[in-house]
Amino acid sequence: MDILETDAYDKRRRRNMSCALLLSLLPFFLSSALYFYLWAPDLVPSVVSAGVKAAPTLLLAMVVLSWNGGQSVLGVAGGLIFSAVGDCCLVWPELFIHGMGAFALAHLLYSVTFLSSRYATYSSSSSSSLNRFLHLVVVIVGGAFYIYLFPFLQKAPNSDLLTPGVGIYFVLITVMAALAIRTGHVATLLGSLIFMVSDASLALQVFKVFPPIEHGHIVVMVTYYLAQLLIAVGDVKAAENKDDFSKWKRS
Repeated sequence: MDILETDAYDKRRRRNMSCALLLSLLPFFLSSALYFYLWAPDLVPSVVSAGVKAAPTLLLAMVVLSWNGGQSVLGVAGGLIFSAVGDCCLVWPELFIHGMGAFALAHLLYSVTFLSSRYATYSSSSSSSLNRFLHLVVVIVGGAFYIYLFPFLQKAPNSDLLTPGVGIYFVLITVMAALAIRTGHVATLLGSLIFMVSDASLALQVFKVFPPIEHGHIVVMVTYYLAQLLIAVGDVKAAENKDDFSKWKRS
């Protein structure tokens, strides 16, 4: 098989894999649509409303597991599972701290995964400079947002737990986003940054920084589901690219 035939074969294989991935994501899209159709936040907190909210994230975990295997339980799939636990907890306001803890574990698993050899990249000096700049921006924005939020945390119930807890959480999500920049994977990077936007929007509403915002919860959930989708797709693509690189080295 000559170079042109090999290139054509690789293109067909990538196209087929992209179509297969899209098909495997259909349950996620349908369950997300069901969540917004039922508008679960308007439902009485219950096991059913929690299940409707967590279903899209669990279905993404199943997609990652089906593509990347059981080892992803300690990676992105595991992070998605912990995120689903967090989704369920946040249905009940009194379980907010528990939900935050579940999401903190999810970000920890994402971070560990982004450090793995699957995401190893070989970047030029120009891209390294850009990455350092983006790292600095993410750290400054994350730190500045927590400083801005601090007075409102002090006024919240359970402020003795929330103030340090939210601080630790923001450190973890900022580290996760910084490591996503390091990977050089566009989907992973965008997913991590959008996750920060979603959490910031939620924090502004939960801690009453602004008066109630119309459709504010829609912004939180749309950005949240989009972030998780991009992180999941990025993980599948990272595994695919690693396999391609391994085959290229052996050839």
